[in-house]
This record gives sequence, C-alpha cells and structure tokens, in this order.
Amino acid sequence: MTSQTFILPPEVADRDRIADNLRAFVMAALPGKRLKVVVQEAKKRRSDEQNRYLWGVVYPTILHSGQLDGWTAEDLHEYFLGEVFGWETVSGFGRKRMRPIRRSSGLSTTDFADYIARIQQRMAELGVYVPDPNE
Repeated sequence: MTSQTFILPPEVADRDRIADNLRAFVMAALPGKRLKVVVQEAKKRRSDEQNRYLWGVVYPTILHSGQLDGWTAEDLHEYFLGEVFGWETVSGFGRKRMRPIRRSSGLSTTDFADYIARIQQRMAELGVYVPDPNE
C-alpha cells in the first residue's frame, strides 16, 4: 500500500490511537523511500445535492436567461470557476489560453455554498434571478 488516509477525531483518546496507527504506517510504508506527509483539516466535501443543484438549477437558469448565445453548462462552469478563484495563462502548441486556478471538485460543503452564492450575486447584478436550493 502506498497511501493511507487517517481522520483524527477531536476526542483525545481516539486521536492518540489513530496517531499511533499513523506512526506505524509511516515507519513501515515504502522502506528506503522519501515520504510526503500532508496534515490538513478534514472538511466534508461538497455534497451530491449541491452538485446536482449547480448543474440542474443554477446553470440551466442562467442558460435560459436569454443573455448567452452558444454557451453550454460546461462553458459557464469554466467561466465562473475562473471569475471566483482566478485565472492562469497556459501555453501550448504556440497558443495561450486561460484556465481557472481552482476546480470545484475539492471544495468543502461550506466553500461550495459560497461559490454558488457568488454566482447568484453576479447573476443578480446582471438581472438574472437564480433560485435558492429550497425554492
């Protein structure tokens, strides 16, 4: 096995036991190889419901607003990712193009909700109402 995920709960007793398992894994994993260890806060990833709302309500609402010609949901997704998280320029085959710095797949449920709220706010500024999930 080359990778393992350990979630440390806030309870001290369980955390100590899992930390011991983590130590044992690190000591036994890939003998003689350099290891990369990443410690980060465990956050719940965006939910399937949030993702279905984005692709099933938010983007179709915008596409049917009559303000876009020839756009697809995928076009909107790339556009809003770049507008919310920033753009980077990449080069290849003698051309340059812009792509979003960050994708939505790794967002937490809270960050994903904020992303959708930013889309709603931007569209409201353009006169397009995007309903909330509970509407």
